[in-house]
Amino acid sequence: MTASPRVTFVQALNTALHDAMAEDDSVIILGEDVADAQGGGVVKITQGLSTKFGTARVRSTPISEQAIIGAAIGAAITGLRPVAEIMLMNFTTVAMDMIVNHAAKLRFMSGGQTHVPLTIRTMTGVGFATGGQHSDMLEAWFTHTAGLKVVAPSAPAEAAGLLRSCIDDDDPCLFIENLPSYWTQGPAPTPGLRIPLGKANVVRTGSDLTVIGYSRMVTEIETAAAKLADERISVEVIDLRTISPWDRATVLASVAKTGRALVVHEAVRNFGVGAEIAATLQEELFGTLKSPIKRLASPNAPVPFSKPLEAGFAPGAAAIEAAIRAMLR
Repeated sequence: MTASPRVTFVQALNTALHDAMAEDDSVIILGEDVADAQGGGVVKITQGLSTKFGTARVRSTPISEQAIIGAAIGAAITGLRPVAEIMLMNFTTVAMDMIVNHAAKLRFMSGGQTHVPLTIRTMTGVGFATGGQHSDMLEAWFTHTAGLKVVAPSAPAEAAGLLRSCIDDDDPCLFIENLPSYWTQGPAPTPGLRIPLGKANVVRTGSDLTVIGYSRMVTEIETAAAKLADERISVEVIDLRTISPWDRATVLASVAKTGRALVVHEAVRNFGVGAEIAATLQEELFGTLKSPIKRLASPNAPVPFSKPLEAGFAPGAAAIEAAIRAMLR
């Protein structure tokens, strides 16, 4: 039997963008260095696209996040489907007004007459010693914003399918890519794959405890769950895929079954996505839980530049395993 082809996140995202542009002339790409003359993107995700589709559709921009998002919003409300790249998630702060006060609110402020079919791609994540201004997971800021969908894929095929759904969506989507995962390989996506937004994936079924995560943390959770399975500890693993709107039904059903839940994310613990999920589980399942809902996340500090400190900053498989053991004792 021939083994299924495997691709990296970079390859999967490049293919998804290529196919979206080939199928729909209204799909355009804006961002710093995205055209081939400037290298095809800082990690080559847009490589080859401007050569095939032209620089009118794949346009390198000045170093101005406000200009990128402002131009993309304008393009979106006139009928295009722009994919705007903000190179690093920390730099979304420069365009916060455009994203929060304009892209997210135009549908509400126009009584549903104006949609903003905009996808914002951005990367972040600890592991490359890029320090406190280049590595933050800031998803909680955007999940707190009505009108935005927030997506964080955990595997190459998932990234391709979710990106295609973001591009198809009539409202703005923030698509968060994890930098240390870019060269991780996984099964190639099937051609034309779309993964519905707002629908979680039960990666592994279990009966003792539910662990909920997204982005790179899903890989760490799976590693811990596989090790614990050797000791007959049965862990159910849920990949949210879409952080906002999150799949309440799937998560609630899982935790109602296992009676225990651990939420894991790379972002700092304070006021994070885990707090929202934990509060919802407590409200809906109070009286049926076997133990308190727990959160495992990064400390309330900027990401360290020091490699040893950075290595211990975000949760890993060992910390997740220890947290699960503590909850089951």
